Amino acid sequence: MPEAPGLKIALKRGALVAGANWPLVAVQFIADSTLKVLLAVPVLGGIFLVALLLDADVELLLAGDIRDVVGTILAALRENPAALTFFLGAFLIVLLGGSALTFAVKAGTVAVLVDAEAAAGAIERPPLRLQALRRANRAGIEPFLEGCRRLWSRYLKLGACLLVVYGATAAVYLGLLIQGYAAADNIGVLLGWTLAAAGASSVLLVWITLVNFFYLLTQMVMAVDDVGVRTAVVRVVRFLRSSLPEVAGVFGVVFVLVILATIASILGTAGLGLISFVPVAALLALPLQVAAWLLRGFVFQYLALTALGAYLTQYRLHLHDAPMGADRGHRLA
Repeated sequence: MPEAPGLKIALKRGALVAGANWPLVAVQFIADSTLKVLLAVPVLGGIFLVALLLDADVELLLAGDIRDVVGTILAALRENPAALTFFLGAFLIVLLGGSALTFAVKAGTVAVLVDAEAAAGAIERPPLRLQALRRANRAGIEPFLEGCRRLWSRYLKLGACLLVVYGATAAVYLGLLIQGYAAADNIGVLLGWTLAAAGASSVLLVWITLVNFFYLLTQMVMAVDDVGVRTAVVRVVRFLRSSLPEVAGVFGVVFVLVILATIASILGTAGLGLISFVPVAALLALPLQVAAWLLRGFVFQYLALTALGAYLTQYRLHLHDAPMGADRGHRLA
């Protein structure tokens, strides 16, 4: 019986497999960026609606990030139910269509990475050779499209479940905030509501992180075992029961790296913001901001694929150790 790979070995293997298939990082970055750009279209349409119908100040509407902009638009469109209906309908259509595209792209990405991890051999053992990276490189148009054709319908169902969870979570969170705000009639209650809102936001962040974690594992199991959503969920639960310390270790390390990358991104953005006030250096601010945005996007996608590769290593060991028939007789590749 093979020993469970250590945390360092699993992460190293995942990082090397993801690096050998670097085009997948670019594909995921493009897919996520495309979804964000598509979602910006109805938001811009809502800005023009508010500006034309309600004679609102466009500068005030554009103040803040995307969440603030959407919230301001919704608040302004409440005075015109027809405009609000059209805005929500357009936003929902773009969200569903863009999300479906993202889920289909994810199917191809995960399928290729699963194949690459199975063919990588002992790539984590030194010395690292170029031949080992070439053996682990399975990124290509044909394998990617084949993975999309094989898994897109199941990934679409899984993605629909994820959107439902997101929607229910948002409804509960907004309901709690609205009820708390309505009950805040005095300073004491308002202070307590503010602390409760901060706590609810922290719980929301943890919940969304865990949902995304389970969603990624389900995608992995569906690609490895070629099963449906319901069967994959059962096998993910079984996998977590048997390999929770190893999986939690990978999750913790990657989560810390994501936090550090986010902090570095915020500091870099703040630094570039200070540069933009200098007349001559302001000319360099825009290309530097674009470069920082690209670097941040690629780093986050690479960390996600690294985590997926490390989970794959642990899952194949889980299949090897599972009794015959427990997971249809799969064994470590």
